Amino acid sequence: MTPMPVPPLKRRRLLAGLGALATLGLAAPARAAAKTLPPSRALPAELAQALAARQPLVVMVSLHGCPWCQVVREHYLAPMHAEEGLHVVQVDWGSALATQTVDGAPITHGELARAWKVKLAPTVLFLGAGGRELAERLEGGSPDFYSGYLDQRLEQARRALAG
Repeated sequence: MTPMPVPPLKRRRLLAGLGALATLGLAAPARAAAKTLPPSRALPAELAQALAARQPLVVMVSLHGCPWCQVVREHYLAPMHAEEGLHVVQVDWGSALATQTVDGAPITHGELARAWKVKLAPTVLFLGAGGRELAERLEGGSPDFYSGYLDQRLEQARRALAG
């Protein structure tokens, strides 16, 4: 029986998943990946840029020292940002770093996470026009299924944006 070839996107996600397992000490690292995400500085501009590209704005709410936040950032969102142009910013739940609400009001990252009623880190939001959430939030992490959940939410957000 001849093995089925793995499509490039699926292969990339498989490699990212192996990298995530490596971070947890469960597998060898798959490849070097981008490790950082841009912090949110002004949600209105960040959202406008994503919407101009007909994409949702992906916002990762993280917490310093959170191991799952590190996995999601380093092995999923940062590589997708660097390699695929995913429009993504990070909001640090415990930070006093300044940003702006979708309406342009000044707010800190910590205050924004509380205003969004984030209860678990990491939490990934998929925003459309007016800051409306286009897909169910992706909360926490799963070494087995995270890539699938992320792909599902992105597809849902993209469909909502197009419709």
